[in-house]
Amino acid sequence: MRRRARVLAMIMAGGRGERLQPLTRERSKPAVPFGGRHRLIDFVLSNFMNSEMPSLYVLVQYKSQSLIEHLRLAWRTSGMLPDFFVTVVPPQMRFGQAWYRGTADAVLQNLNLIDDFNADVVAVFGADHVYRMDVNQMLAFHQEADADVTIAARPVPLEEASQFGVLAVDRAGRVVQFAEKPARPAPLPGDPARVLVSMGNYIFSRQPLVDALLADARRSTDHDFGRSIIPELVPAGRVVAYDFQQNEVPGVKPYEEHAYWRDVGTIQSYWDAHMDLLGESPRFDLDNRYWPIRSGHHPGPAARFIGSDVDNAQIGEASLVKRATIRNSILGRSVWVNEGAVIEDSIVMDHTTVGKGARMRRAIVDRFNIIPADTEIGVDAAADRARYHVDASGLVVVPRGGRRDFLRGVEDF
Repeated sequence: MRRRARVLAMIMAGGRGERLQPLTRERSKPAVPFGGRHRLIDFVLSNFMNSEMPSLYVLVQYKSQSLIEHLRLAWRTSGMLPDFFVTVVPPQMRFGQAWYRGTADAVLQNLNLIDDFNADVVAVFGADHVYRMDVNQMLAFHQEADADVTIAARPVPLEEASQFGVLAVDRAGRVVQFAEKPARPAPLPGDPARVLVSMGNYIFSRQPLVDALLADARRSTDHDFGRSIIPELVPAGRVVAYDFQQNEVPGVKPYEEHAYWRDVGTIQSYWDAHMDLLGESPRFDLDNRYWPIRSGHHPGPAARFIGSDVDNAQIGEASLVKRATIRNSILGRSVWVNEGAVIEDSIVMDHTTVGKGARMRRAIVDRFNIIPADTEIGVDAAADRARYHVDASGLVVVPRGGRRDFLRGVEDF
């Protein structure tokens, strides 16, 4: 019987997420809250755990403390099994006095971890996408193709292609061309309206990865998988594309969007992905007991509602809604909404208090905020610009509040 490959996952979790400002003002993009109780990194970690691939190194860099604390609390492992771990890896500076200079350099600086684990295969995945994926199916495709590297790929409309790395493949699925964010992407054969793009998730056979990283380190490049490593491997190596649309995950409802995947890199896409969680037939239903998205446990009680009008909303644990109106919105944990407040088409994160008579529409309120009584957000654009961050999409973002200010001010409501 064939021995199961030893799979080590390197999760790239150092992203700045500059287009998600101000949500990334004090945290890296993978640490941004999502869906009322998760962080973005929970999706990739859950995919590997559900795939029974529990050996995970999380490579951090930019404003990482929030992410580190989340992993400490939500992703503890017992330590009894040596191959069952979620371990944070900050820059080690093994190759000079520099932080990670790119995704490839981040893995290069940690080649000792690959050697110590004695990995057959190394999965290099991003940490800030919303999706479900059985990684076993991608691994099987990689092994059957006898590939050096397998790239998870999906078709997107031609007009969206400039945001991604674009692949050209032959009939066997072998990548014959790779271009990072091209101005004029090549469409799919027979489908001029769509192109095949990289999801930023790679499975490498160990030796080809090591050889490519060492060769890249000797050159002046971006030291990035999408801009350096993959383009160099395509002409001489065996690079194949795995069609993510073929991936099947148990428990997905018939009404959900097939092979749902979102890069929530902008305020608009972040809000859109939240709206995809709502409705009678959500595009992406977080209620899946066969493929759960795991996160930290909250010690509070169930949410409470007193004389309120609540429609098409998700409300987190320990929240209290008193004689208020909530429509088409997602509230996190320990959110208090007081009398006469109206929340519509909005995202309100953990430990926020909304005062009496406050109104908000198409707003994103970060954690630990106090919205004073009778405040209006998303009603008067000029007033919003004077007080908050207003995205080009018109969405209003209230940056993260201070924990101490929240604890002081909560008594006033």
